[in-house]
Amino acid sequence: MLYSRIEGEGQPLLIIHGFLGMSDNWKSLGTQYANEGFQVHMLDLRNHGRSFHSNDFSYELMVADVLEYCKHHNLSNISIIGHSMGGKVAMLLATTYPDLIKKLIVADIGPKYYAPHHQDILAGLNAVDFSTKPDRTQVEEMLYPYIPDFGTRQFLMKSLYWKEPGQLDFRFNLKVFNEKIEEIGKSLPDDKIFERPTLFIRGGNSRYILDKDMPEIQKHFPIFELVTIPNVGHWLHAENPKMFFEETIKFLK
Repeated sequence: MLYSRIEGEGQPLLIIHGFLGMSDNWKSLGTQYANEGFQVHMLDLRNHGRSFHSNDFSYELMVADVLEYCKHHNLSNISIIGHSMGGKVAMLLATTYPDLIKKLIVADIGPKYYAPHHQDILAGLNAVDFSTKPDRTQVEEMLYPYIPDFGTRQFLMKSLYWKEPGQLDFRFNLKVFNEKIEEIGKSLPDDKIFERPTLFIRGGNSRYILDKDMPEIQKHFPIFELVTIPNVGHWLHAENPKMFFEETIKFLK
């Protein structure tokens, strides 16, 4: 069973993080949605956060995990927010089990294929030598040559934890990501359609959802709208949480 943080009472709202993320990334926004009358379920996907590690990793399996979670918690008529890889999971869930989903929000990802583009990040993560028992500062120093962007490093450092006294490690399953990185970019299958309200929300400085992608989005999600948050990149919910919340709550309500 997937690990989750649950907050609030009312209409179920699932939040699914992106690649290398976890439920903790959504704590502040989760509380805001809970205050608006939602029962918020912030999930850790397999091989991420506090959820189980598995050598098997694909969108179909992640959707099966989320479906099992929903059945276990007797959730129906669900609204769902998915960011990046989590958005791909949310799209596949909604198009495969449309009766389960009331509204869908996809943050800064489209249904199209994305070529592998996490090479620098994976190189940096693989360069961290935990056998030397580094502290947090030393881990960041090991990451820096590969990942000069401060925000990205901080995001990855959130997955550090004390495996045992004096021994840090990453919560995510780096070994499997090295082997299965091709899975992350896979497109939504051509025949998948979700005919309920869908919001795509993108960062104005991000290149993940382009204007030329609209026909493909329309094909899979005929009742969709698009919102652009200006002056933010791929981590739009972290860079401008206020506008992200305003636009999403307006859609959810």
